[in-house]
Amino acid sequence: MRLLLVEDDDHVAAALVTVLTKHGFEVRHARTGNEALDALVPDGRGPYRVVLLDLGLPDRDGFDVCGQIRHRGGIPVIMVTARSDINSRIHGLNLGADDYVVKPYDMGELLARIHAVARRGVAPADPGVPPAERETTAARLSRLSGLVLDADARRALVHGRPVALTRKEYDLLGLLAQSPGVVIRREQIISEVWRSSWEGTARTLEVHVASLRQKLAVPSLIETVRGIGYRLVLPPEPTERAEPAGPGPGPGPGPG
Repeated sequence: MRLLLVEDDDHVAAALVTVLTKHGFEVRHARTGNEALDALVPDGRGPYRVVLLDLGLPDRDGFDVCGQIRHRGGIPVIMVTARSDINSRIHGLNLGADDYVVKPYDMGELLARIHAVARRGVAPADPGVPPAERETTAARLSRLSGLVLDADARRALVHGRPVALTRKEYDLLGLLAQSPGVVIRREQIISEVWRSSWEGTARTLEVHVASLRQKLAVPSLIETVRGIGYRLVLPPEPTERAEPAGPGPGPGPGPG
């Protein structure tokens, strides 16, 4: 999941980039409003799923930047700012911000809000990629891992083989499959799958993960990130094999 972080304080940005990267996000840091808008130009690497936008920028007001982002496309925006007054909150949300987080914040809460905002919206298409070459997360999941999730029937298939899952196992797998490569925190999984915050549920989560690995018969598909949570890991993209070189030109004619 690509994130655009718009923050003029390098110390704050560096700490945030470190945590977000550890959780599987690909982060680009912009220090000014103009730099942020320039970053939205398609670069062939796919669109940003979420923009974290500080309001106190050195070159232009963050509210104006939010409006410009909205004008350019449907990328979700989370305003992350020290402005805690109610008028700023209302103004930001009226401009189209999807969420508003006041500094200082709890990192776990910010991560949960990022995931929530990303799930509510559909990933915007990268206009730099032709429609025929765009691939959905589900299609990429199927192509690289052989895993197919049928949401209507609530069933999973691995390389065409049906896998019998319990309701909670399917919900857990579906949550991880929404954002392959991104670490989903234990607390978030427990909250969304079990609708609980009871710490004792952590053991139940471990049991369900072990059961999923056994049933899917692809143990490496679900990775444990110690001290944080779990993520769904896809095999790397296959590299195209180079065509064998043909025979070189024969020796030239000898001296006449």
